[in-house]
Amino acid sequence: MITEPTYFEGQFLVAMPHMGDTRFENTVIFICAHNEDGAMGFIVNRPLPSPTPIEFFVKLGLITELDSPKIPEKVANSELNTGGPVEPGRGFVLHSADYSSETTLKVNDQVSLTATLEILRDIAVGKGPIDFLMALGYSGWGAGQLEDEIAANGWLTSQHCPEIIYSRDHDGKYHQIMRSMGIDPRLISGETGHA
Repeated sequence: MITEPTYFEGQFLVAMPHMGDTRFENTVIFICAHNEDGAMGFIVNRPLPSPTPIEFFVKLGLITELDSPKIPEKVANSELNTGGPVEPGRGFVLHSADYSSETTLKVNDQVSLTATLEILRDIAVGKGPIDFLMALGYSGWGAGQLEDEIAANGWLTSQHCPEIIYSRDHDGKYHQIMRSMGIDPRLISGETGHA
């Protein structure tokens, strides 16, 4: 009997304790695409200390320093996140489904992905999506790589909740998902069991 492959698009990956890769320790990753060719996702709980969104918008030429006071409070108080180690200079936006452009990838009914200057410009002037998470870089896996890492006890998978993606409680996201699965991260081992 041939079984269909399992793909994790639209789900969270939660790093197992002691996974051994400091780039991903205690991370929560939202998977936007996953198929036989590989997977792509974004860390949703690791804000960058700099630049601020306003500094980022100014650097891209989307606004000037004089425009800074006009930036909507929600945007000014948001943060840029590291989405992962791949293409760390490229910007991406995970966002609610109320915003769409020709290049928007609809992940599911609640979450979309757009990677254009247009969405950043719209966010800067208050015309962007209601909910958003801006990230620099992404997390990527080649064909079969993510499946191998999950089988090796590197990641747990969890159904997604859009509120977690957009929450500002970055430190709490990891433990919130673990608790929702009934897991205390202090009590699980990073060792793979064999029968």
